Amino acid sequence: MSTEAQQITKASRSNLALAFIALPRQRREDISVFYAFCRVVDDIADDPGRTREERQAGLEQWKRAVESPVESESSLAPPVREIIARYALNVEDFREIIAGVEMDLDGARYGTWEGLRLYCHRVASVVGLVSLGIFGAREPAARDYALNLGLALQLTNILRDVGQDFANGGRIYLPEEELARFGVSRADIAAGRRTDGFLALMDFQAERAREFYHEAMRRLPAADRKSLIAAEIMRAVYSRLLEKMAKDRWRVFDRRYSLHRLTKLWLVIRGVFFE
Repeated sequence: MSTEAQQITKASRSNLALAFIALPRQRREDISVFYAFCRVVDDIADDPGRTREERQAGLEQWKRAVESPVESESSLAPPVREIIARYALNVEDFREIIAGVEMDLDGARYGTWEGLRLYCHRVASVVGLVSLGIFGAREPAARDYALNLGLALQLTNILRDVGQDFANGGRIYLPEEELARFGVSRADIAAGRRTDGFLALMDFQAERAREFYHEAMRRLPAADRKSLIAAEIMRAVYSRLLEKMAKDRWRVFDRRYSLHRLTKLWLVIRGVFFE
């Protein structure tokens, strides 16, 4: 695994990185390279130190680099091409992920759920599709599992990060149509007001996420259960996080929700030994 990928994965302290523990060494190293790629392109899109044009150029460079060497490319690019070749991954999936983070270049504004769903599909569900190959999943139904789980995970992240996202350039990853339906204004989000309408909106989104978690579980192929242990650990961690936020009535403006380390450790152990 590249030094850059190791550093990015270690620094992230992500729930995703935690789940990689369940994988054999080669697959663990390769999924870490892929995870580092996802972080790098996301960081390019969000970099406040670059102009929009510079960020766009950085993403365009990566669109080419996933297929063949380019001038002044990241040291991470060769390992990314190696995993694409090793698992016969679809290069277009990598470009689709980049297209997803490109949607952040002009802030975040989604009129309807369908618009937000496209964003979630690109930055999360497609990540899941690529991961299937690295995990070693073989069953066709695993694609439906990954598509649904990606939507559930991304929605959970969106709900956790409502306050943080608004602080980062006034971003709101909630459909404007649904904000209006529940009587929640941009000013409410900016002021961190947990109105009755806001709580109802968050409950509505949580129920949507639960439906995707449930559908992912329903679609999990029995033959791929062992290959998808890492994904199932992610599902267990993020669905538990969703319920923690809901029980606490969505105090997302003044706290960053996470699970206790021992809780996450138990979910990893349960995933590896008991699932």
